[in-house]
Amino acid sequence: MADELELLRSANPFTVDGPFYGDGPLDHHASRRLNRLLNERRRRLLWSLVAGVAVVATVFTLLLGGPSGTPAVAAPRPLVVQANSTPVSLGQLAALAAAVAVDGNPALRKGTHVQSWSLGMSDDKPPVTIPEERIVRWNGDDSHTERVVEDGHVVKETTYPPSWSDVPPEARPPHDVAGLRAYLQEATYSKTPLTTPELLAAVGELLDHWTLGARESAALARLLAGADGLRPVGEVTDRLGRRGEAYVYRQSGSRLMLIMDPATGAVLGMESTFTKDQPEYGVKAGDVMDYSAWTR
Repeated sequence: MADELELLRSANPFTVDGPFYGDGPLDHHASRRLNRLLNERRRRLLWSLVAGVAVVATVFTLLLGGPSGTPAVAAPRPLVVQANSTPVSLGQLAALAAAVAVDGNPALRKGTHVQSWSLGMSDDKPPVTIPEERIVRWNGDDSHTERVVEDGHVVKETTYPPSWSDVPPEARPPHDVAGLRAYLQEATYSKTPLTTPELLAAVGELLDHWTLGARESAALARLLAGADGLRPVGEVTDRLGRRGEAYVYRQSGSRLMLIMDPATGAVLGMESTFTKDQPEYGVKAGDVMDYSAWTR
């Protein structure tokens, strides 16, 4: 119960300066926090092996129309490391990112363009999970527009009134390692240094709010280079057809994969997969839990 209360506190979808605080619908940041809370709750149910909880994963073929025009399915196959590719250490990639960032271009931009998918889980019905493409653009007056795309078509576009926050991840991220480490810890409401899985989750939250510039990407690459257990495995092609260097962290029953641009050191995407069969929950080793792919 204590864990659940802490989860609720950390996932609080409201901010005191939010435009709808106290009344009306949630804005997109609040909705994302609430969705993350529900997904985390479901994932805890999955891994706790609570008797009587049935999780059924079924495959629905759905097209994801994006910039690449490449079809994807609702239950995608995990990314595969290219055979005989030479792994590049995070230290090497961080050094490259620092060199690229000297002129400060490209610049940091508030907003995001992300394609994502997560395994739907339910106690009483099979999941139907549609891949989501979300584009958030901020304006000079601090208003912003969120566009949701499915199968290459805009299905929803919402403009939100001006809002501002000095709390991470809405606050502007720093471009030094120490500052970014503290920023990400504050964004996750953690009172202790972040573990590698927690750090990767915090990075995902950051990239769901900001399109990092060269200097921020360089600081993030240096921070990731110091993460325990995150090891290089070689080259992959991501779901947008981009070449990337893959870094993997393994924990009990799952694999976390970070994909980074070999030319700039920017984070391109992340993927989580099961590494053990869980027949009682209808999942097998290699099933994808979730993925995100970010682009400028």
